[in-house]
Amino acid sequence: MGRKAKVLLTAALVAAAALLASEPLLAAKRGAPVLPPLTSPATNVRQAGRVVWHDLLTPDLAVDERFYGALFGWTYRDMHSGRHTYVVAFADGVPVAGLLERPLPRDGGRRPQWLGFISTDDVDAAMHAALEHGARDVSKPHDYPQRGRQAVLQDPQGVAFGMISSTTGDPPDWLAEPGQWIWSALFTHDAENEAAFYQDVFGYDVYDLDDSSDDATTGSGAVVHLELASHDYARASINSLPDAQARRSRWVQFVRVESAWSAAAKAQALGARVVLAPRVDRQGGHIALLADPSGALFGVMDWPDSDEGSAAGPAPPSVGPHGGPP
Repeated sequence: MGRKAKVLLTAALVAAAALLASEPLLAAKRGAPVLPPLTSPATNVRQAGRVVWHDLLTPDLAVDERFYGALFGWTYRDMHSGRHTYVVAFADGVPVAGLLERPLPRDGGRRPQWLGFISTDDVDAAMHAALEHGARDVSKPHDYPQRGRQAVLQDPQGVAFGMISSTTGDPPDWLAEPGQWIWSALFTHDAENEAAFYQDVFGYDVYDLDDSSDDATTGSGAVVHLELASHDYARASINSLPDAQARRSRWVQFVRVESAWSAAAKAQALGARVVLAPRVDRQGGHIALLADPSGALFGVMDWPDSDEGSAAGPAPPSVGPHGGPP
């Protein structure tokens, strides 16, 4: 797997895996609205392998706008007035997410869920590679004015993810501010094969975080923690789910906050459900898992302002999630 990377989340992520609910995955649909550029002014530089955009499909846009606005201070701008309502969320003037209102099917086959889009230089080539390695297309490649080309797929374990090639380039590779997305974690029953899949599609370097001892938090025995990196920056982690119970594999997206404890308490007061109470990660910060009022799962993470190494061993040149200044 290559040299060890810095451990971002270990026992806390295993605890998160053990508590993930068994919920049907999000199924994105075609016919999405006009989208804003990822960055302005244009940089024309893509951070391939980085999760650069997030979309939420929700049955009640007004409820989720109020929730995330109150929790993170997000503001909104309507971008489309066609068949579906789509708004863009901003954190201190920076676009961070899109919220799309669509009714959920009565059969319960799909529930609200955050969907992350991974940057790639060539969506069509990446999608071809994904399909060759066992993925299934959900939404075929499509061009969006001002945004670029993107597609949505399910990986071999049935986990939804997006890919995007921005026409303006990606946001700078810098440590997220509070209210912005800071990390992505995939929870799966087959961490090693999932890591191989995303490596084949996006060219990641994969680092074994070497957490092979039994984990008392879950009782799941040996656990696997892998880190995906590109351009010498940590991008995401892949974490094994416990074998017990019929839990679905899924991506979970994390927002940086000043305090995971305060954010969890505030979210609960605003109508969210605390799926995983704040836990310490090995960097000295905390993470928590929450379900918003519509049921969409997401995480919050507080991140130490000072990061001067880890007892876990050497790391790639980055100092934190989604890159950060070396």
